[in-house]
Amino acid sequence: MTASEKHCRSCGGSSFVQGSDYIQLRPLNKKMAFGSEKIYTVCLDCGEVLSIKIMNPEKLKSKE
Repeated sequence: MTASEKHCRSCGGSSFVQGSDYIQLRPLNKKMAFGSEKIYTVCLDCGEVLSIKIMNPEKLKSKE
């Protein structure tokens, strides 16, 4: 699905932006681990979050 084919489930809008926050996702059992940035795709018409993607999921894997 291309960006032009996306439609918001809440309002039907088709304008989106991607953004992130400053809090990284990290494993629960590793409080001091470096995590990975989250990328949000947000509807510009109503603010609904279309998706949340983890930029580097390999950083969440356990190294046992």
